[in-house]
Amino acid sequence: MAPIGAKKVLSLLVQLHVALLFLPEPGGAAVYNVVRYGARADGASDSTQPFLRAWADACRSPRPATVYVPPGRYLVGHVTFVGPCGSRGGVTFYNAGTVVAPAGYGWDGAATGRWITFESVQGLTVSGGTLDGRGEALWACKQKQKQQKQPRGHCPTGTSSLTISNSMDVVVDGVTSVNSELFHVVVIQCRGVTVRRVTAEAPADSPNTDGIHIHKSMDVAVYDAKIRTGDDCVSVGPGNSNLWIERVACGPGHGISIGSLGKQQGMAVEAVQNVTVKTTWFTGTTNGLRIKTWGNSKRGYVRGVTFSDSTMSGVDNPIIIDQNYCPDGGCGGGGGGGSGSVKRSSSCSGIKISDVEYVNVRGSSSTPVAVSFDCSRSNPCSGITLRDVRLTYQSSMQVARSSCRNARGTASGLVVPPSCF
Repeated sequence: MAPIGAKKVLSLLVQLHVALLFLPEPGGAAVYNVVRYGARADGASDSTQPFLRAWADACRSPRPATVYVPPGRYLVGHVTFVGPCGSRGGVTFYNAGTVVAPAGYGWDGAATGRWITFESVQGLTVSGGTLDGRGEALWACKQKQKQQKQPRGHCPTGTSSLTISNSMDVVVDGVTSVNSELFHVVVIQCRGVTVRRVTAEAPADSPNTDGIHIHKSMDVAVYDAKIRTGDDCVSVGPGNSNLWIERVACGPGHGISIGSLGKQQGMAVEAVQNVTVKTTWFTGTTNGLRIKTWGNSKRGYVRGVTFSDSTMSGVDNPIIIDQNYCPDGGCGGGGGGGSGSVKRSSSCSGIKISDVEYVNVRGSSSTPVAVSFDCSRSNPCSGITLRDVRLTYQSSMQVARSSCRNARGTASGLVVPPSCF
């Protein structure tokens, strides 16, 4: 048995350590270490409640606060970090380790479609670390479902790894997301969000693993992202305005997409406006710069979009507008569609696309049609501008060409292949 004095010294050391843990930093912030709340860095013990308790205390802090995840692997189930918080200086969630989802699929996050969510927080920074969604089991289920033509509900939809919801003034910085079951990073119903230095990785055949998805939000910026997934590198859903996307490396994946729009998502008008996509690189992707809408009567519009300074390397569809989007077939009609349109819709899209500019887009297409505008018969695309576009077909046997259907626009500068307007 240890001497009584030794026990007292040990007790004092523990108390001192705890006191130091919550001691304000020089800048006035307090740090809440999840390990001190019971989280274990062994990748096997459930650390969901310790993470929530650390967040609750940090959120109640009157001074700037940081939730700190030390190096190690932490198993965390479905978790929602809820605001608003009391800190005037905001809350930082700093991850120096790897947070892993439960094994398998259909666990408690399946019903919500979300794994880690920050909800109703103003002045939030999510920084560093790795999120491992462990999506392999779900992808295998979906692949089997597709091969055996099982009913669509046979496998769960899956969970997005990181969701920022109903929040303002948020920064997501230096986060790495791997093997998400569904989307890697989602920004939904937010204002004033900056996503920078994010890496998203999943196999090229992993379904619906969009890198960054933006939905019903405004004033959102994405910078310096590296995305290699099985779906869109960046996807812009309906209800978005004032987006700036810059310095994104994409591939493999399905490119940077506005849409899909027009799939009855509970909005009277599905609109996207004022979007800039600048300085992007696409390598071996199925699409480069894409706008896609379903061929139905749902009303909406896409306008005020600029795509500039993009480099394509072996991209199937470097520039594409597809208003007959129907990825799984069964939409009715016949004829051939572009990539992603297994079967063309017989309806006319109610989404009006206008004032879209392509500037300084260069590189190689892996298919003969490097520029494709397949627009709605009832709402033709208008105000499309091509300026200084140079795209070549990587095969030496043919030259690249453009294809237009119900599209109106202008071309200036050197435009290769020649415009089809």
